[in-house]
Amino acid sequence: MILRHTFSPPNNTRLGHLCGAMDEHLRSIELGLQVKIAHRHEQFKIEGPKAKASQALEILQALYERAAKPIGADQVQWMLAGEVGVVETGTGAMQLLTRRTHLQARTPTQSVYLENMAQHDITFGIGPAGTGKTYLAVACAVDALERSAVQRIVLTRPAVEAGEKLGFLPGDLGQKVDPYLRPLYDALYDLMGFERVQKAFERNALEIAPLAFMRGRTLNNAFVILDEAQNTTPEQMKMFLTRLGFGAKAVVTGDVSQIDLPKGHLSGLVDAERVLKRVPGIAMTHFTSADVVRHPLVARVIDAYDQQRQSGKVTR
Repeated sequence: MILRHTFSPPNNTRLGHLCGAMDEHLRSIELGLQVKIAHRHEQFKIEGPKAKASQALEILQALYERAAKPIGADQVQWMLAGEVGVVETGTGAMQLLTRRTHLQARTPTQSVYLENMAQHDITFGIGPAGTGKTYLAVACAVDALERSAVQRIVLTRPAVEAGEKLGFLPGDLGQKVDPYLRPLYDALYDLMGFERVQKAFERNALEIAPLAFMRGRTLNNAFVILDEAQNTTPEQMKMFLTRLGFGAKAVVTGDVSQIDLPKGHLSGLVDAERVLKRVPGIAMTHFTSADVVRHPLVARVIDAYDQQRQSGKVTR
């Protein structure tokens, strides 16, 4: 099917922002939807299956409306992931108080995830990479801290090597564990800004530590996030969840398809899904490749590996 559309009245600035440098936005839409897009000035031609061509046209129209300013590649990817308009929840779109003022759910599952974190003291976010599990959890933690709903944020993850033997790491203890915690730092810097993160560390309102440091503690009035939980043991998972004190929330994120534990060891996240699925007050949110908000190929890579695993060609 071939669809033709003319943006009228023509606006060269908007058209430039719509197409991106060297038509990079158009190429992203072509790759994401498997269509062909040709254009001459304000006249566009989209060729592909009817549903995909119609979706491409809808995205182009939505981007043109936003094209008064330059459009980032991430905005195009979010639309390809399903966000043409605002994702609404039962009580309206959830707004989070962070430096990223436009931050909101990009998929229906993300919307449910945000609601679960708001309404439950323990929330699990389980699914593949690129679905926003950790980023949204950190955003909710920053929002809670900004609103004084909690007094501090505690972020932790197990220090497990991802299939590689890194050997001896130089430096003090902080420098040794920093590589494992870097994704959490990145999210904080994006949501709070470097200076505010440093000030939060100075006043002990922010703490990032390996999971082993959690033993024996009671965390009151805190928003606690356990990232990469698929690499915990059942004993570690139980230890973490029992750290929760009064006025605290815990969020556990992980991807059960990327377990780096030694072969034969049960993942604490897999075990927790089974043990806690009927416990009142605990919410389980499951993401799929449809919730990926990275490059469109990420979702295809995830689907390909899932299909291979389900066919029995890959065993763990």
